[in-house]
Amino acid sequence: MVLPGAPAEGTVPARADGLKSRAAHLLAQPGLLLSLAVFAIVIAWAVAPGVFATHDPVTDLDANARLAAPSASHWFGTDLLGRDVYSRVVHGTRLSMLAGVIAVTLSLVVGSLLGMLSAYVGGWLDAVVMRTVDVMVAIPGLLLSMAAVSILGFGVINVAIAVGIAGIPAFARITRAETLRILSRGYFDAARTSGTGHLGILIKHVLPNASGAVMVLAALELGGAVLSVAALSFLGFGAVPPTPEWGSMVAEGRAHIATAWWLTTFPGAVIAVTVLASNRVSRGLRMRQR
Repeated sequence: MVLPGAPAEGTVPARADGLKSRAAHLLAQPGLLLSLAVFAIVIAWAVAPGVFATHDPVTDLDANARLAAPSASHWFGTDLLGRDVYSRVVHGTRLSMLAGVIAVTLSLVVGSLLGMLSAYVGGWLDAVVMRTVDVMVAIPGLLLSMAAVSILGFGVINVAIAVGIAGIPAFARITRAETLRILSRGYFDAARTSGTGHLGILIKHVLPNASGAVMVLAALELGGAVLSVAALSFLGFGAVPPTPEWGSMVAEGRAHIATAWWLTTFPGAVIAVTVLASNRVSRGLRMRQR
């Protein structure tokens, strides 16, 4: 006799088998595991930098340890003012990742909405949206971001918005393609015949089926957004010193790269590893959907 509310026979073993298969799938991909570990560390740095940093990134100055090489007391060395580079990298994670998340969120929301409406409505709206997207694609992303941030003004948030604007075409195109694919299926006609409204069709049928491809692109674009934000900060559009941020830290160390290589190497390495991890996670999501 099965009590009311009790799990059906075989449910728990099936769930356990599913978890085991997922764990085995992850263990078979060490690159994906390493990328997830990198993301876990980066997220931990962004959420609680004070737990991982060994010094204050702004006020902890040591005039006797200016441009000191990496050591046990300063893992990534020190900068021109004697500040601990490792601590500045850790604290700079919050601004860099926040800007990347804002950029991808803006691109995802605006681009997905434009692409979905363009495919669903069609006609003149589709023509206008896609021709606008084609024009934006013709302009290099970094150049478009620089033009946008020149209008919006300097600052990390404005840089994030500018990078997000440059990322809209990618999401608009993939969402439009997914929406057209979904609308060509028979169950869409059945839903429309049954009286489901336009909004209901978009929410119940289009969004769930298009979300997989969009999430894959979002994971990929996160790395690109972090890299673009760092590039704009390197050019002086982002964080204002002494606020730590990955791109601005690379810019600060370029004048001493011959004598103090660690000033640019370690922030640059963190940027590169984060971008590569984002690309690997995106590929893992894409392979899972096949």
